[in-house]
Amino acid sequence: MFIGFDYGTSNCSVALLQEGAPRLLPLENDSFYLPSTLAAPTRESVSEYLFRHHQIQPLDAVGQQVLRRAMALNREEGIELQAEDVLFGQAALALYLAHPQDLYYVKSPKSFLGAMGLHAVQLSFFEDLVCAMMANIKQQAERVCGQTIEDTVIGRPVNFQGRGGEDSNRQAENILRRAASRAGFRHIEFQFEPVAAGLEYEATLTEPQTVLVVDIGGGTTDCSLLQMGPQWRQQSDRSGSLLAHSGQRVGGNDLDIHLAFRQLMPHFGLGSLLDSGLEMPMKQLWNPVAINDLAAQNDFYAQRNLAELRQLQKEAQEPHKLARLLQVYHDSLGYHLVRRAEEAKIALSRQPQFHTELALESGPLPLDINNAEMLLALEEPKQQIIKLVREAIEQGGCQPDVIFMTGGSARSPVLRQAVAAVLPQVPLVSGNDFGSVTAGLSRWAGVCFK
Repeated sequence: MFIGFDYGTSNCSVALLQEGAPRLLPLENDSFYLPSTLAAPTRESVSEYLFRHHQIQPLDAVGQQVLRRAMALNREEGIELQAEDVLFGQAALALYLAHPQDLYYVKSPKSFLGAMGLHAVQLSFFEDLVCAMMANIKQQAERVCGQTIEDTVIGRPVNFQGRGGEDSNRQAENILRRAASRAGFRHIEFQFEPVAAGLEYEATLTEPQTVLVVDIGGGTTDCSLLQMGPQWRQQSDRSGSLLAHSGQRVGGNDLDIHLAFRQLMPHFGLGSLLDSGLEMPMKQLWNPVAINDLAAQNDFYAQRNLAELRQLQKEAQEPHKLARLLQVYHDSLGYHLVRRAEEAKIALSRQPQFHTELALESGPLPLDINNAEMLLALEEPKQQIIKLVREAIEQGGCQPDVIFMTGGSARSPVLRQAVAAVLPQVPLVSGNDFGSVTAGLSRWAGVCFK
C-alpha cells in the first residue's frame, strides 16, 4: 500500500488514493494535519525512544554512537523512558506551553535539514528526529486504514532551507530518505511540493492550461510554472510539462518571526540604548525568535551567552527589558513568542487590532499590535515572495493562464493581494490550502507505484 506524505515545516499530513481520489487520513484525534512538533524529557530521549519502543536501529556507526551516548546520559539522569514520554503534534505543543523549561521541544525540524557545516553526530540526531516523527505518523495512518503502508512519495521544496545550494538539497533529501527507510517505508520517491499541488489542481481541468503554482508553506515558498491538462495525467515523465521553478527559504514561519521581532522584541530591549548611547545589539533580540535558524538558536541559548546578557542588563538604560530577555533565555520562550506573533497574524487578517498578555515572572506583559504595524513587519518577506513569482515567470518565458495558490500561508490576505498584483489580469484560484500538496503527492504515488 502507498501514501503521499507531506512532511511539512508547520504540519504533516498523509493521503492514500481510494478509487482514484485522494483521501487524507486523520493523524491526531480527528485532524488531518499534525503540527510538526516533538516534545521529550531530554534531547537524548529521541534516539533511545526509537530503539527502545520502536525497535528502530541506527544505520551506521555514528548512529550507534549517538544511541549509546543518549542511553548513558538518560541513565545518569535517572530517566526510565516510557513510550508515552515522547509526544507529537498538539500534545507536544500543549506540554511545551505548560512547562517550557522542563523538557526538550522542537518545532519544524525540516527547517534545519539543509544547514551546512553540521557534524556527523548532528546529522545523525536530525535523522532520529525525523524518523521518530515519521514512525509515529506511519503508525497512526496504518491504524486508520487497517493496512501496512510500505511505499510513499514524500514532498520536498524546490530548495530546502540552507546556504549550500544543491549541497543543502542533497543533504536534506538524504536525511528524509534515510529516516523514512528506518521508519519502515520500502520504496521512497520524492516530488516537488508545488508540482504536487499542481497535480491536484490538474485533476479539475478539462482542457490544457499553463498554471503558475505558488505554494507558500511554513518554511519555504515555491513557485512552479507548469503545462497541465488531461493529456499529462498518468504520465510518469512530466519533465516536458515543467517550464520553470523558483524557491526560497521564506514562508509562514518567517512571517511570524518578523512580526515577533518587530512588534514583540521592543518589550525585551530591541531599539533601547546602553549607557554608552549605543543601541542594544540586534542579534541578541533576533536570535531568540529565529526558530528556523539552528545557529541563531544555539548562539542565544549557549551557556556562554548568559554572561553577555547579564552584562548587557547592567549597561542598559532600561534594565527591566533585559530582565525579560533573561527570562526568555532561562525559560526557552523563543517558540512561545513566535507562537503569540502567529496568533496576532491570524487575528489581524479579520480585525484591525490584536491584544494579548504574556505571562512572565515579573507579571503579565500586555501586548498590542494593529494591522498597520503587522503590514510593516511583513514587508520584507512579502517582497521576497513577489520576487520568486516574477522569477518563475521570467524563467518560463510566458505568462500563465491561471495562478493556483496553496499552502497554509496562502490564506493571508496580505500575500494573496501581493501575488495577484504581479499579474493583475490573470485569475487567481485556490484549492485546499493545507491539503493540496498531500493530495497531489498521493496522485503521484498512484503513478509511481501502479
